[in-house]
Amino acid sequence: MGKGGSNIGRPTPVLSPMSKVQVRVPAPLRSFTGGAPVTEAEGATVGEVIRHLVEEHQALEKHLYGTGGELRNFVTVYLNDEDVRHLKREATPVRTGDVVSIVPAIAGGAPAEVVRPAGRPTPEVGLSADEEDLGLPLTADQLRRYSRHLLLPEVGVKGQRRLRTAKVLLVGAGGLASPAALYLAASGIGEIGLVDFDKVEASNLQRQVMYGTKDVGRPKLEAARDRLSDLNPDVVVRTYDHRLSSENALDTLRPYDVILDGTDNFPTRYLVNDASVLLGKPNVYGSIYRFEGQASVFDARRGPCYRCLYPEPPPPGLVPSCAEGGVLGILPGLVGTIQATETVKLLLGIGEPLIGRLLLFDAMSLRFRELRLRKNPDCVICGTHPTQTGLIDYPAFCGISPETTTEAPGHAPEISPEALAARLAGEDPPMLIDVRNPPEWEIVRIPGATLIPLPELPQRVTELARAREVVLYCHSGRRSAQGTQLLLELGFTHVSSLTGGIDAWAQKVDPTMARY
Repeated sequence: MGKGGSNIGRPTPVLSPMSKVQVRVPAPLRSFTGGAPVTEAEGATVGEVIRHLVEEHQALEKHLYGTGGELRNFVTVYLNDEDVRHLKREATPVRTGDVVSIVPAIAGGAPAEVVRPAGRPTPEVGLSADEEDLGLPLTADQLRRYSRHLLLPEVGVKGQRRLRTAKVLLVGAGGLASPAALYLAASGIGEIGLVDFDKVEASNLQRQVMYGTKDVGRPKLEAARDRLSDLNPDVVVRTYDHRLSSENALDTLRPYDVILDGTDNFPTRYLVNDASVLLGKPNVYGSIYRFEGQASVFDARRGPCYRCLYPEPPPPGLVPSCAEGGVLGILPGLVGTIQATETVKLLLGIGEPLIGRLLLFDAMSLRFRELRLRKNPDCVICGTHPTQTGLIDYPAFCGISPETTTEAPGHAPEISPEALAARLAGEDPPMLIDVRNPPEWEIVRIPGATLIPLPELPQRVTELARAREVVLYCHSGRRSAQGTQLLLELGFTHVSSLTGGIDAWAQKVDPTMARY
């Protein structure tokens, strides 16, 4: 909990002209504040504290403020443990010892791709419709399997039979869904739906515990269905081999009691939220980045929805994905397990769900924090007078057009791996700049490159001044495109971004190079 308690609802204290407070900086923004999770800033109000923080760390400005000088809608600010958005946030007073927390939206994964056409559900496994009679008492085998549940007064035989009639849909079959699906199947959920269209990659195995080495190259849904059926043959597993879209979301979500959000991009996250609101379904939310995680339950019938927390998403590329920033492999196991726990509680109608509460976890300090969430009466989808009554174009809402690739947003000049290889082998080769992070540089690099991580590029542009031509690269093209745009704005003319990054270089130019 925040140090010093909350000022909300208390008489305004006598303030010194400038109070010194702690500011908690989230992981995605720490590279701009020296890496520290907590820093200090002075001010008489929340607004002054944030402005002084930005004055000291100017690179934060575009992440926190819009072009009109207003605090961005995908950034929530808390004073101690209270969301001060419903107050006059800029003028909310602070006192020495208070804690101001900056909580931005986190997607937790790779950027969204162009929406694919809807696919068809594959046949269920486990019990067939003829064999399945969920109204029957538990069998002797089921009594043995679920005996530890039956001993709990909060569950018992009645609760276990309720779980057997329940239907849960997991959107995404990756890091969060892996532990959640395993525990939901083990708990005896009657029907589990999985939405995904990816194949298992070797890099998934560090955190996606539903899969093994033998599954690399297999469709995730196929491997997940086999694993869950082996864990509990009683569970019906339905698979949907498509990306969720505005065209198929309502039909996909409608049969299920609870929706578990295991997505890794903002368009799908907002789509899941809006579809859940329109259908009156609870949406069990989880998100991860590096060593930090978030969890909540959004149920517009009883509390806020995801849009109440973040009315709009950050621009494409502003929030790094796990593929760029990394993630502790254990973290999705913990957050996904919390999601599974909340799902079972909702189905059983027990305990206090995370409705109206945002749970934050920091693995480095092994600390949980809880922040209150308030329903926004002006929310466009669940407010008092909603202005959005259906699903919308979510890639466009998140600033992703069909022409925009997932790896290189914007219109930065690009050079293909083959063309760059020819230029490097010729006379007067371009200066090659690697804008990835140092750990990525240690994994693999293109010979002759110079490492200048993207956050350091504005301060190190003088190192490029004498180069006739500059080519930037990163892992997949996103960060190098941002760096290229920055250099163009600073007056560089002969600068370009390597299309597809070092990953494309490894596939098209040097197949012996390690990929990650």
